[in-house]
Amino acid sequence: MRLVVGLGNPGAQYADNRHNIGFMAVDRIVRRHGFSSWRRRFQGRTADGTIAGTRVIALMPDTYMNLSGQAVGAAVRFFKLTPAAVIVIHDELDLAPGRVKVKQGGGAGGHNGLKSIDQHIGPDYWRVRLGIGHPGDKALVHGHVLRDFAKADQDWLDPLLDACAAAVPLLIEGRPDTFMSRVALVTRPPAPSERPGAA
Repeated sequence: MRLVVGLGNPGAQYADNRHNIGFMAVDRIVRRHGFSSWRRRFQGRTADGTIAGTRVIALMPDTYMNLSGQAVGAAVRFFKLTPAAVIVIHDELDLAPGRVKVKQGGGAGGHNGLKSIDQHIGPDYWRVRLGIGHPGDKALVHGHVLRDFAKADQDWLDPLLDACAAAVPLLIEGRPDTFMSRVALVTRPPAPSERPGAA
């Protein structure tokens, strides 16, 4: 079994915020792979499905970002999961918009959602970092993450979410490097090679 967690803030006023890209990605996964309807439990919303022959529980905490660990911890204890069975999808300031990085463990990097999860289950879960870019000044970070994606962002955001949902079986199978490569190929296709004989 795997627990796939999207991080964000609940409520319509936050739905399109950059900080909610984790919610967006998990919602796209649930829809693409035909999961059950959402239901409320573990201080959040869950949906059940099967990906790559493995039972997957999708979780979107309703605790607000800074308390995400409460919901994740409750689900981990209920299903008796190890941190290695948990995949957390979240926004990443230090990655360019549309870039994706996956790693197990590590620090929270100032991300309050990850800090909360670390407190409840430790740091050894998988993190899928979806780049939203940095505003360039630390003082502007709060406003940046809580601002809606701009219309121009849809050019990379929608393909990124689709690519993550399509490639997520690779994550479930324990192939994070292949997942990253597949997503990168879709979101940043290689430049066409020069035609043979071109000057």
